[in-house]
Amino acid sequence: MALVTVDSTAEIRALVVDDEKEVADAYALRLQGVCETETAYTGKQALEIASESTVDLVLLDRHMPGMSGDEVLEELRDRGFDGRIIMVTAVDPDFGVVEMPFDEYLCKPMNREDLHAAVEHQRRVLAYETLGEFFSAESKRAVLAAEIPEEHRDDREEYRELAARVERLEERVSRLLGEDTSVVENFAEIEREEA
Repeated sequence: MALVTVDSTAEIRALVVDDEKEVADAYALRLQGVCETETAYTGKQALEIASESTVDLVLLDRHMPGMSGDEVLEELRDRGFDGRIIMVTAVDPDFGVVEMPFDEYLCKPMNREDLHAAVEHQRRVLAYETLGEFFSAESKRAVLAAEIPEEHRDDREEYRELAARVERLEERVSRLLGEDTSVVENFAEIEREEA
């Protein structure tokens, strides 16, 4: 197995969800120094945390009493959760996983290196997905800024919402990329004529 290099300047916020407190806490401990981590011991608690704070990655057990991991997964996607989801479970996969909206499936038990590799892989995927969203939104904002005089655009709600979205996306992509933000900086340097 190759050693995983984790970008120590990047920041990813993970939520570990497992009804077995010791298991959730053990995974959180293994992720120290790799990402900011919160733990949830029920599906309901996981949904509350995901809706109240910025979560980039959820490590989710499938079989939990009350609300199962499968139900939490569906609810997160129904709510428009825009992070990545890794199923971390002792349940052997079957063909039912084909329709499940997760991003990676890991079988327990899992060693530290495999966990770190999965988190790093999903961080990169999320960073590049977010980068694409940022480029699209910033292109729209920039063309409006270049073509419409300030007095006609800044009081428009849709422009203010777009500018706020650009700011949120730029913050997230910069946080997820760490020191490798040159692509964002190069995009910002593209010249557009001002109105």
